[in-house]
Amino acid sequence: PPIAPAAALGGLNLDARQIRRARSLTGAGVGYVVGDGCRLPFADGSLDTVLAVECVFHFPSRKAFLREAARVLRPGGRVALSDFVVAPGGLGRLAEGAKAAAVPESDWYGASSSPVTSAGYERMTRAAGLDLVIDDDITTETLPTYPAMRRLYHEAGLDDGVSATTYLEAVATAGLVQYRVLAAEKPTSRRAQPDGIDLRD
Repeated sequence: PPIAPAAALGGLNLDARQIRRARSLTGAGVGYVVGDGCRLPFADGSLDTVLAVECVFHFPSRKAFLREAARVLRPGGRVALSDFVVAPGGLGRLAEGAKAAAVPESDWYGASSSPVTSAGYERMTRAAGLDLVIDDDITTETLPTYPAMRRLYHEAGLDDGVSATTYLEAVATAGLVQYRVLAAEKPTSRRAQPDGIDLRD
């Protein structure tokens, strides 16, 4: 059978310093672009896949990112991401726990205007014109990474990282926050925008 052509890979980051670092590690095989995840510098319908691992919680707007992903994807293309998501019924207990623990304000793991849930992701992807096809809770598989992260942050003298990671491990272990992998697909045929969905932030 004929061999499929190699995939064309690209990387995007808002910080030119991180782009330079990535180029030094990967060589010429990947094309890197300095750009904003909420204003993707790519043409409409130009990409097969958008991958956002360990980053979407740093973006100012998940809605804007998903709208942009939908715009740049070809019909049938997918956006895949990982994110910290509030567990069902966990929002009230999460707020109470943070208050009781006197957790300091921190944007170490990013900031969002409001906590996101799986149901919220379903609504956001649908509003962006995408179909949510994967939404998997992999929290248990991620728990062993927290001690290693704390050790690395401690060795680097990053106390904010140590405390933020300790808190995140605690709420994940308590079942209040989940680490989820999600994927949404752009339909192959055009469809009307669902009624009553506000695409604004």
